[in-house]
Amino acid sequence: MKQYGAEFLGTFWLVLGGCGSAVLAAAFPGVGIGLHGVSLAFGLTVLTMAFAIGHISGCHLNPAVSIGLWAGGRFPAAKLLPYIVAQVAGAVVAGAVLYTIASGKAGFDVSAGFASNGFGEHSPGGYSMVAALVCEIVMTAFFLIIIMGATDKRAPAGFAPIAIGLALTLIHLISIPVTNTSVNPARSTGVAVFVGGWAVEQLWLFWVAPIIGAVLGATIYRGITSEES
Repeated sequence: MKQYGAEFLGTFWLVLGGCGSAVLAAAFPGVGIGLHGVSLAFGLTVLTMAFAIGHISGCHLNPAVSIGLWAGGRFPAAKLLPYIVAQVAGAVVAGAVLYTIASGKAGFDVSAGFASNGFGEHSPGGYSMVAALVCEIVMTAFFLIIIMGATDKRAPAGFAPIAIGLALTLIHLISIPVTNTSVNPARSTGVAVFVGGWAVEQLWLFWVAPIIGAVLGATIYRGITSEES
């Protein structure tokens, strides 16, 4: 239960910090943090939580990461469902807190996106469904390769949170224009449920693509390192 509680809190922090920066601070008049700031915010949520709870739950904060680590022989199947439930619950509660804060400003309109992920007309840059699918698969695959490499027993000890946090920052710098960056089904779900409509209709892609990418990345890492399960 301590592990599941840690995953709940960690995913809560990721969604509140990452999506919160996008909703509350990205376009703030005069000092908005923009794409670069939002990218850094997502990376910082993972970096800080990896140091805080990594020794408790492994700090997955992401159903795709949990599934990828299982595919890579690093995580037991018996814990998959409880981890995913805890992660999605943390994300949705964070979405509720963010909604409560954001709606305190006159003129707030959740239909404007609320940091949801999307493709086609709901992609920040107008990218197609195929482009979004490929982007999310590739980005998540490399995220898993980095996670597994940074946490490998042969890697320098103590630096994994920095590498993983910077990796997520880089992923956002690349892919925010395409999908608003998911690589995390829980993150996508946590805000989509409050937008409803198109955000929920397109949510399937942000579950399917990250999971495919995570399994692919874990498989590639095991292949290039001949890691035993």
